[in-house]
Amino acid sequence: MAKLEQNYESILVLSTKLGEEGIKATIEKFTAMISENATLESVDEWGKRRLAYAINYEHEGYYVMFTFKSVPSFPAELDRVYKITDGVMRSMIIAKED
Repeated sequence: MAKLEQNYESILVLSTKLGEEGIKATIEKFTAMISENATLESVDEWGKRRLAYAINYEHEGYYVMFTFKSVPSFPAELDRVYKITDGVMRSMIIAKED
């Protein structure tokens, strides 16, 4: 029998140019989106970190990691929304092995 839900981790690097309010609003937006479409297990805010290399002339980013369970079709939609959201400098979604 095929398993319906799979475990995923998603890491976001947000631009610090969004400011505290903008970062908070963006995290809330994705927390709500994941909660509506998947089982959100945790939101881990790593905070502001120096980047290994500049992205769009920025040297710092705000890191957030989401851990969730969902059907395999949802991460593609989440990735699409990441790509069109202002302030998201980098994102990555990986399927975790059980």
